[in-house]
Amino acid sequence: MVITGTSKGIGRHLAESYAGEGYLVEGCSRRKADFQLPGYTHHELDVANERQVKAMISNVSRRHGRIDVLINNAAVASMNHVLLTPADASNRMLEVNVTGTMMFCRDAAKVMIRRRYGRIVNFTTIVAPIALAGEAVYAASKAAVVTFTRILAHEVGQWGITCNSFGATPIMTDMIRSVPQDKIDAVVKGLAIKRLGSLADCKNVCDFFINPKSDNITGQVVYLGGIT
Repeated sequence: MVITGTSKGIGRHLAESYAGEGYLVEGCSRRKADFQLPGYTHHELDVANERQVKAMISNVSRRHGRIDVLINNAAVASMNHVLLTPADASNRMLEVNVTGTMMFCRDAAKVMIRRRYGRIVNFTTIVAPIALAGEAVYAASKAAVVTFTRILAHEVGQWGITCNSFGATPIMTDMIRSVPQDKIDAVVKGLAIKRLGSLADCKNVCDFFINPKSDNITGQVVYLGGIT
C-alpha cells in the first residue's frame, strides 16, 4: 500500500491504522517521519517532482513486486482571495494536488497492471462543490482531481484497477488551522450532518474503496456530511 502525505494529519492516521492491521505501508512526505511502525517505510520526496516519484514507485515495486493500493492524500492549500493570490502559490497547489496525484496514479497503475488488480483513492474536498470563498484555486485543483479520477477509472478499468475519489468535511488538521473559525462554522452549518469530520470517517471511506469486494465501484466521488 502506498499513501502520500503521511507525516501528519489524515495521511499519518491512515499509515498508522493500516500498518497496525498488517498492511505493508509505503508512505512519503517532504520531511522525515517522526514515528516508526512495524511494516511502515517512509520516503522523503516532493510529490510534484517526477524523478522522485518514479524513484519511489520503482523502489517499492522492486522490494515488494506489487502495489495493490494507492491513496493520494498529499495536498497543499492556501486560503486567500483570488485577487490576492500569487501565481507561485497557485502553481504550487496545481503541481502538488493535480500533477502529483496524476504521477503517482500513472506510475502505480503501471505496477498494478502486472497483476490485473489495484485500488486507487484520490482525495478531493467538499470545498469544491460548496464553492467556499477564499479557496478558489485549491477548490479548482481538487475539482480537477475528481474529473481526472473519473476518466482514469475508464482508462485502467480493463486491468481490474478501480479509481475513486473522496472529500472529507472539515477535520482539525494542520491544513485548516489557519481557516477562520466563522468559515468553518458556516461550512458545518450547511452540512446535513452538522459536525466536524473525523480521522475515523476518512478511514471508513478508504476501507470501502480498497476492499477487494468493491471491484464494481469505480469512477465515483464520496463527500462526507451530506454534500452532493
